[in-house]
Amino acid sequence: LGLGAAVLQALERPAEVQAAQQLVQQHWELLANHTCLQGPALQRLIEGIIQAYKSGITLQGNTTSLGRWDYSGSFFFSISAITTIGYGNLSPSTVVGRIFCIVFALFGIPLNLVLLNEIGQLMLLGVQRCAHRLEEVFHWQNKASFLMKTCALVTGLLLFLLLPPLLFSDKEGWSYEEGFYYSFITLSTIGFGDYVIGMNPDRTYPSWYKNVISLWILFGMAWLALVIKFCIHLLE
Repeated sequence: LGLGAAVLQALERPAEVQAAQQLVQQHWELLANHTCLQGPALQRLIEGIIQAYKSGITLQGNTTSLGRWDYSGSFFFSISAITTIGYGNLSPSTVVGRIFCIVFALFGIPLNLVLLNEIGQLMLLGVQRCAHRLEEVFHWQNKASFLMKTCALVTGLLLFLLLPPLLFSDKEGWSYEEGFYYSFITLSTIGFGDYVIGMNPDRTYPSWYKNVISLWILFGMAWLALVIKFCIHLLE
């Protein structure tokens, strides 16, 4: 933890300082170029925009964009809640909504853990059955188990980490590196919230998009949990 903190500080601190300097410079340039603006009024506007963006509302000319709390957006938020990803880019703003979210997560998280465990066991059972079949056909012993585990690892890497960034590049306009970063941060349930699918108001998303990503999250988490479990055994 200490080493990780030192490396992250060395990598990210200069960018943070530069971004802060640019923000202050842009703030004073705006006030200097538009003398009709007053500092306190501009500050209130900035705070209002930030609060609105947290609620999923962005300005588009003279109108605002809505849609984060439609059914597909709410369904995706439910997935992020019970999987404990918790991106943090969207959260309930009403008292009743927050109370419901607590109750929903209280029952949803254990049910989701049961579901992920069942999916993981089915994946593991499929690998074991394929390995057993190979042993019977080719009379392999240790080779069959190693071969099937390797195939399962490579297939999982393709389906859950290597191929999804291509979809994100097409639908979100991200680079491949950004899509891969989002895939791992999501499936590992870290969920920083700096990259979230379906949140760009300038893009039109197909109706199936968030539903497919929700299924990808469920199966991808189960697969990554098996990989992490294997890594734990190696460490032990």
